[in-house]
This record gives sequence, structure tokens and C-alpha cells, in this order.
Amino acid sequence: MTLLGFDIGSSSIKASLLEASTGKCIAMAQYPKTEMKINAPQAGWAEQNPETWWENIVKVTQLLLSNPDIKAKEIKAIGISYQMHGLVLVDKNHKVLRPSIIWCDSRAIPYGDKAFKELGEEKCLSELLNSPGNFTASKLKWVKENEPAIYKRIYKMLLPGDYLAMKLTGECKTTSTGLSEGILWNFEKEEISEMLLNYYGIEKNLIPDLVPIMGFQGKVNKKASEILGIPEGIPVSYRSGDQPNNALSLNVLQPGDVAATAGTSGVVYGVNNQILFDKASRINTFVHVNHTVSNPRYGVMLCINGTGILYSWIKRMFGENYTYNELNQKAEEASVGSNGLLFIPFGNGSERMLGNKIVNANLLNLNFNIHGKNELIRSAIEGIAFSFAYGMRILNNTGVQTRTIKAGNANLFLSPVFRQTLSNATDSIIELYDTNGATGAAIGAGIGCGIYESEKEAFKNLNIISITRPNKKTLKETKNALEEWITALELQINNLKSKIN
Repeated sequence: MTLLGFDIGSSSIKASLLEASTGKCIAMAQYPKTEMKINAPQAGWAEQNPETWWENIVKVTQLLLSNPDIKAKEIKAIGISYQMHGLVLVDKNHKVLRPSIIWCDSRAIPYGDKAFKELGEEKCLSELLNSPGNFTASKLKWVKENEPAIYKRIYKMLLPGDYLAMKLTGECKTTSTGLSEGILWNFEKEEISEMLLNYYGIEKNLIPDLVPIMGFQGKVNKKASEILGIPEGIPVSYRSGDQPNNALSLNVLQPGDVAATAGTSGVVYGVNNQILFDKASRINTFVHVNHTVSNPRYGVMLCINGTGILYSWIKRMFGENYTYNELNQKAEEASVGSNGLLFIPFGNGSERMLGNKIVNANLLNLNFNIHGKNELIRSAIEGIAFSFAYGMRILNNTGVQTRTIKAGNANLFLSPVFRQTLSNATDSIIELYDTNGATGAAIGAGIGCGIYESEKEAFKNLNIISITRPNKKTLKETKNALEEWITALELQINNLKSKIN
């Protein structure tokens, strides 16, 4: 008996097959091998074609099932993880009407800012726990205003995971955690936010019906069965945005638990049982995957757009002949603090934790006589770690403590320099686990369909790979470099304010 998990990232599609009885991952696949393209028709825009996601789902499933030891008939449930905040629009025939406006697209910021002001900041924060900002609801408003012909043809608006579930089951559905990430959820009343819909002039019937986050969501239909080569009738029993799902994969489910990721973007995600918000609207609060009205669980998330995307840029520009592991090794050869070289990594659109400002990336203190490739690579890694530390101060001020951070053994957490810098900069213990988003989705599917009787049973085989603690020998140097980095960042922010004024 196995469980299948899909993870729709902005870089690739991943799939994992879990042996339900042991929780062991018996097969894993990823497609494509190179990063999926993010299209930018205009500055600040970011789009991907959902049909490309489906094509890659088909290919990754074929790769997964190509192993003769894997038997598709043993798959008992499917879980879905997906890139958050994206907008997918389909017509009544379930055809995609336009490319998805994905998470890092910033075109809708003016709409969200205006709504925040006119609806009232206090009202938005108490009901939505956030500004409508640049999230899914505001992206739909942008379509209504700028592409009215497309808007008129909309049957349902979907999040990326809802789209995949639709392709699997033939039904358009969504979840409370999905609507909360789109700033479409009334936390006070535990229902769709009619306040924001009415303000934006968006018809409520465009929102799909709700299904449980973990529970029966539909069955694989005949068409999907034939395309994917899996049995018809397999239940889809879990879906979640990638960050709540990452928390699930790390067994971050109870108040005080904290998870982190450092892929294309960086995230710190803490769980609380109380409704929290940041008055400056720099963090997000979501309905967490195990939330119930009687036992509330909320995910408090800080997102940093400019993190791993900087490291992939470094590789493209300066390290094409190196693997990421070799880049990590070169970073270790440079000293702590990169000999004064500072890299501010915010070059991937607006940064919510900086008040939706577009600061852009900056390389500071470059000296041609003393800085080489090793310092450049290390300064990028340190800059990313410092952006985490800067953001975690915001989380700490809202009551989320980050003394122990759980993370998957992937992306930048594979770098010893990143782990040690982050540990030193935040005085945190970092625990690494052998898990990933697709594996988490498979576990969620097992909980959702009742194969696991409890969360404790589902995670009984989750083991720590390594632990990183603050290093007394390099602690002072790291702290000094962090403070210099923060000073440089705040100078950039002040210069930006001066230009605007």
C-alpha cells in the first residue's frame, strides 16, 4: 500500500511514492531537470502556464512508475502541494483562460494597497489578518480591471493546487487554507470574506466550493487515470500550499513549532493557536493544515522573495562549471563575513517584509584587489542567511519564537555555510530532516484518507539527519557582519524613500 504526493513548484514538479506502513520514500522523481521558465511580459510580472504544470505532472508520473518494482495499483491516496498565492482561471469547460499570475508577480500591489486603505487597516487586519496586498484576490481584481473580456469568461478561479486537483478529479474545489493564502478568508467567521469580494466587485460564485484540507476531495477520474497510468478512483485526500505543507512534512503542527525553507524564495513558518497579525502587514497568517474550529491552528509565515533565486543566479553568472555542492565548498574557503563584501539579495520583485518595496539586489564594498569568486559566493549565502535573520526579528516581535528551526535536507540548507551563518545570526538550533514537499503531500494524503489514525503515527519514522548549533568561535564575527548588513539594507530603504518623496 503506497501514497502518492505531488509538489508543484515554480522551478519543477516533484513526486514521491511512500510506503504507507513504514513512511519510507520508495520512489522519487522530478521534472524537468532544468528550472521551469518564469515569463515576465513586463517588469514586475511573473507568469507560468498551468498546462505546462500538467504536462510535467504527466512526465514526472511516468518517471516515477518506470521502475518495474513500483505497482500503480497499490496507490491508495494522492496528496498535493503547490506554489502559493497563484491565480489560475478556467472557463466552464475547465480550459485555462490565461497564464497563471504566480506568487512573485507584483502587478496587483496598487489594488491591494488601495483596498487596505479604503476598507480600513484595522478592519482588514482583524478579519483578513493582512492587507489584501499582492495576493490572489488582488490579482483577480487586476484581471477584472485590465482584461475584462477574459474576466467575463471565468467559471472558477483556482489556486495552483486546485488546478491539479481539477485535472485529476474533473471537479473545481478549493480549501480554507487555500482561500486564506489568497486573502479571501474571514478568520473571525470561518468563511469566505464577502467584504473583500464586494469591495473588488468579484462574484462569489467564482469561488469554488470548499473541501477539507485533509479529507476526501474527489477521486481520480477515467481521463486522468488513462493519461497518468494510475487506477481510476484513487481518492485525492490532501492539498496545501507549499509552506503549510513543508511544515506538515516536518511535523510542525503544534503551537511553538517552526519550519523553514530556502528554495527559490525563503520562508520561516511558525504555528500558533491564536490569531496573530503584524500591524505593518509584513507577515501572513493562514489556516494551518490541521486547523479545526474547536482546536485552532494558524500558520504565521514570513516570506523572502530574494533568496535561493540569488544563488541560482550566482551559478548561472559565475559558476556554470560547478555543481551547487562545489559552490558550497568554495564558500567554505572564504572567511566569515566574506572579507567585508555584503550582498543584499532582494532582486526578485517587491519584498513584503520590507513593506512591499522593490529594493533590488545590491553588492556592496566590492574591492577588486581582495575579493574573488569564493568571497562573492559566500557573501551571497551570508546575505540570504542575514535576510532570514532580519525577517525572524519581525516574527519574534509578533510572538513567534524561533529558537529551534526544522528544515528539509534540501536547497540552501544543504550548505554548511548557510546553516552555520543562520544559526549564529539567530541564536537558533537548526534540525535537518530527510523529507520534502512531495513526501509531505503523500503523508497528508495518508492522514486525510484515514490510513494513519493520528499525526503521531504518520510521523513515527521522521528522523533528524543533523543538528547545527551556534558556533562560539565564529559567533561574534557573524553578528558583526549581520549588523553591517542591516545597516546597509536600511540605508538602501531610506534612499528609496528619498527618491519616492
